[in-house]
Amino acid sequence: MTGKRYGMSIDIDRCTGCGACMVACAVENNVPPAPEGATDRKGITWMRVFPVDNGRDGPDRKSVFVPMLCQQCGQDAPCVSVCPQQAVQVDPATGIVGQMPERCLGCRYCMAACPYHARYFNWWDPAWPAGMEKTLNPNVAPRMRGVVEKCNFCHGRWHAAKERAVGRGAREIDPADYVPACVEACPTAAIRFGDLNDPRSPVAQAAQQSGSFRLLEKLGTEPKIYYHSAREWVREIGRAPAGKEQVHG
Repeated sequence: MTGKRYGMSIDIDRCTGCGACMVACAVENNVPPAPEGATDRKGITWMRVFPVDNGRDGPDRKSVFVPMLCQQCGQDAPCVSVCPQQAVQVDPATGIVGQMPERCLGCRYCMAACPYHARYFNWWDPAWPAGMEKTLNPNVAPRMRGVVEKCNFCHGRWHAAKERAVGRGAREIDPADYVPACVEACPTAAIRFGDLNDPRSPVAQAAQQSGSFRLLEKLGTEPKIYYHSAREWVREIGRAPAGKEQVHG
């Protein structure tokens, strides 16, 4: 047990909804373009940016963008407890909720258990337009049809950082070597990443700031994604009990 607990801090007040994080995530993790016939429910997007508003009209209407990905719940993550194949587990070395497609039988119990709707079932064999296959990331295996997939904090980059540490003769990776694609791509630096157990890390410090909150925190899932906003109505929506979210658009 190394004591690592990787997480994120996302500043909603900085997010412009540009979608750069979504594109970077798809390219990094070999998520294929949506096939013909894909819908909002059947498409695969490990990271999505949702428009959210306060539900008012006229000049009182306010809106923000909320990046949504797997919230990387704690040890008792709902998806882990319902999987009959042990295809989902919390990595004790990183705290990351891992998904193993080789074990997944496609029952989708984990999708039903996830209160954040951050898991996606692969309805089609992965395919890329001619020539686009040259852009595939060799460090990430494409997933087959019939399995569930989700964000894993760019686990391929974690392995690469481990390899660089070994090459230097170091026992711990350099935090600068392990940065998920969405963090790297965000033009406003709205997303921070790091070890929540390290009080010196920017993400751990941001998580403790006033205005930080976690989505549906009352459920007790202990997510490792912290959001931040100076606006109380945004925090109220984020903390709302299941079924009470006010997402519009």
